[in-house]
Amino acid sequence: MTNVNTNPGTLNPLFHPAAHYGSPADVLNAPELSSPEKRIILSSWASDMYAVESCPALREIPGMSHTVRLADILAALRKLDGDNDNDDPPRGGGVPMRLRRPWAAAERRAA
Repeated sequence: MTNVNTNPGTLNPLFHPAAHYGSPADVLNAPELSSPEKRIILSSWASDMYAVESCPALREIPGMSHTVRLADILAALRKLDGDNDNDDPPRGGGVPMRLRRPWAAAERRAA
């Protein structure tokens, strides 16, 4: 097996085209990128693979000299999706659902 150094910090930035952008806003405003390309870059940045170990709300992107906030990346993805409202996430609850029991109908008919 070949011994290859796969440490992302040692790779040339040309191998990380996303490193040419300094922020999620730069990715959104890049006219040379299509929407799917922007989504790929932002999604890769949001990946846990780039999470800072001691602070999971930050991402350390190879080729960048600074960390990026996960909240900024997710906001950019929402903006890309056209979802600009800052609603709270849906609350849990509601009507509990029961699985139908096929034998229950037969029991009701017999009673």
